[in-house]
Amino acid sequence: MDQRPGSPSPRLMGVVNVTPDSFSDGGRWASTDEAVAHGRALLADGADVLDIGGESTRPGATRPLLAVELGRVVPVITALVAEGAVVSVDTMRAEVAEAAVAAGASIVNDVSGGLADPRILAVAADAGVTFVAMHWRAHSDQMRDHASYDGPGGVVAAVRDELAARVEALLAAGVADDRIVLDPGLGFAKRPEHNWALLRGLDAVQDLGFPVLVGASRKSFLGDLLAGPEGPRPVGEREAANIALTLDLAGRGVWGVRVHDVRSSRDALRVRARLLGDAG
Repeated sequence: MDQRPGSPSPRLMGVVNVTPDSFSDGGRWASTDEAVAHGRALLADGADVLDIGGESTRPGATRPLLAVELGRVVPVITALVAEGAVVSVDTMRAEVAEAAVAAGASIVNDVSGGLADPRILAVAADAGVTFVAMHWRAHSDQMRDHASYDGPGGVVAAVRDELAARVEALLAAGVADDRIVLDPGLGFAKRPEHNWALLRGLDAVQDLGFPVLVGASRKSFLGDLLAGPEGPRPVGEREAANIALTLDLAGRGVWGVRVHDVRSSRDALRVRARLLGDAG
């Protein structure tokens, strides 16, 4: 799982929310046919990976029933894998991860890093798939109560140390060290100032020695930064800020960025690559 320092082309993970209530596009791709069509469009726009999720993790969201989550993601994964897509399943449940891997998913992207359902680590280990462990402290309906980072080193040190603990758990469960990706968890139990501090101090997470995935696309801290007289910038009007962040992260050698608008990010990365002398 090469970190590729300085690479002009981190992987673009395109988001497919098969949910009625995600913060950015809830309900737009809620049916199987709509989600599959959206996945195809993201692939055409240059996505390297499709991240398919059936549970909203926006602040305050409540969890769907297991059967509902399975019904949302498994048919979409099956269809897109059959068309040659590299698929990640965005889930905190071992049962969903197991079914998704059986359907062809090659990455398990767990926003809880295995804390919500520890058995998910064994599922990933047994299947030999890549596991993305995000920094997480509580479910969406409680995470605002856990956004405190008052210890030495603040949020950067806390996230680094808590992710290091997740790495230990992953290795103990049998996940190979070359199958681990870390995510600082922007927006999860974090206030805007925590997100910016993490982005400035991302090297502390990278220094753990594992590839890093960053998901900032359309999140509220970007809307707060761009706020005008009428309040935060609306979700659909934050893309330019996200592109700027994607280009910065590309220069810092991240493994991947999780985005909603793949085409804009791919265009920006192609310009950067050309400026660096890469014909791609």
